[in-house]
Amino acid sequence: MDRIQITDDLSFSRIIYGMWRLGDDSNTSPAHVQAKIEACLEQGITTMDQADIYGGYEAEEVLGNALKTAPALKDQIEIVTKCDIVAPMGRYSDAQVKYYDTSRAHILASVDHSLRLMGVDKIDTLLIHRPDPMMDHQETGAALDEVVASGKVRSVGVSNFKLHDWTLLQSAMKTKLITNQIELSLSAHHGFTNGDVAYLQERRIPIMAWSPLGGGSLMTGTGPMQDAMGKVAAENGVDTGAVAVAWLLAHPANIMPVMGTNNLNRIKGLSDALKVKMDRQTWFTLYTAALGQEVP
Repeated sequence: MDRIQITDDLSFSRIIYGMWRLGDDSNTSPAHVQAKIEACLEQGITTMDQADIYGGYEAEEVLGNALKTAPALKDQIEIVTKCDIVAPMGRYSDAQVKYYDTSRAHILASVDHSLRLMGVDKIDTLLIHRPDPMMDHQETGAALDEVVASGKVRSVGVSNFKLHDWTLLQSAMKTKLITNQIELSLSAHHGFTNGDVAYLQERRIPIMAWSPLGGGSLMTGTGPMQDAMGKVAAENGVDTGAVAVAWLLAHPANIMPVMGTNNLNRIKGLSDALKVKMDRQTWFTLYTAALGQEVP
């Protein structure tokens, strides 16, 4: 498994295990979560993607219970988590409306919550989960600098930011933002032409891609795109999900697909994407099918 250098002293596995549905599994026992992590580690997948809101604000604790039972795992993984979404559930059940909070008080409290729930001393990367239209970039930037200076967070980034959101926040920070987690897949490919990918690629900023399987639709749907994927899958002895991930991995922008599944057998096959031969013509064959027409 290749690795992507994030900072001088931090790297991520090229494929990342997403824990969005971790708390939704019928089995959230520490032993079962440990088995998922170990299945990832056997493939060289060491980076775990979390968020405070996942599982109704419970997924971090589910991970923490597993790490408490098997503390040796802490030194074998990198943890990414996110904050700023406040939804009327879990510890925010008294909220009147879903909203974003990028205030200093909320960021600091969220970091402390995440550290406690996961039972770790440091978060490897903290992301602002969604652009906040009410963000005071000076306050938010200073708060992110503060959590890094405190030693509680090693690095910071964002999620779902447009380039203008990125530059606004970065302008108020001493710490460099190190990644943007955006939606990218064969079914959500506009980032390759609307500037989202180009902006980050120009600056050599690694990209985390959420929902690389289009929420599962790329594997379960039917049509020309699935037919094209199926042909490539058959030629390489993998399933269509591996083809969809390989399509992202082949791009030169250092894209790190975030793969989320609770199925242990599917977790064991996350690295199958590395088996796929993806030359330029194959890439464009899939892209053409996704577009539904020839490229201009």
